[in-house]
Amino acid sequence: MAITGTIHLVGAGPGDPDLLTLRAARLIETARIIVHDGLVDPAVLALAHPHAELISVAKKRSQHTMPQEEISALLVRIARSGKDVVRLKGGDPLIFGRGGEEAELARAAGVPVQIVPGISAANGAAAASQIALTHRDASSIVSFVAGQCKGLKDQDWAGLAGKGRTLVIYMGVKTAPQIAEKLMEDGLAPEMPVAIIENGARPEMRVLRGPLAALPDLVERENVVSPALIVIGEVTARTDATLGALAQEAAR
Repeated sequence: MAITGTIHLVGAGPGDPDLLTLRAARLIETARIIVHDGLVDPAVLALAHPHAELISVAKKRSQHTMPQEEISALLVRIARSGKDVVRLKGGDPLIFGRGGEEAELARAAGVPVQIVPGISAANGAAAASQIALTHRDASSIVSFVAGQCKGLKDQDWAGLAGKGRTLVIYMGVKTAPQIAEKLMEDGLAPEMPVAIIENGARPEMRVLRGPLAALPDLVERENVVSPALIVIGEVTARTDATLGALAQEAAR
């Protein structure tokens, strides 16, 4: 009976190698084959074994080096050759990482698959920028949506943003005008606070703030590029000064 390798779907976190889980770091350091996305930070890839084979399947908007079906087929082919393979994804593999699809296809092919969670882009970027996605005084609900998808205007985001809610939008830089228009048409106030977190949890991180109505102009004026998250909600307006004042009050 042929020996089959294992596919490890590993979350690389938001970029900082220090935010990898211990298990993820061990797998990266010992793997002989790593199939990685373009959003995996070079500092994470630098942890790989010197003789590891690194295969990039980077995706860009409307330009895929390898279609998703071929990526899944590649993983299965490597495993069926008897080799373990680490499939390295930015953030968490099961949050807009298509890890669920790859796991399903692996199981259908009879190939063992293990999933190693990672700190999501939302969690990592929010922590680095000191934005609490939930807060007792500002938000009890947080939702994640993809801003780059077909039929964006037809997506039902009703109730996901507004008072007491936080909406985190992945892949929304290119569609910022449509996102702002969609949310305001659904009744969200134009002055609702917004934060854009570019390169979250990386040395070059930027955090840009403004009202929802100014979101498209903010993206264009500041030349925001991916990877970037858009966070919409009152939590983004809780400035360092506000937090400092609360801390002083709590210390009295």
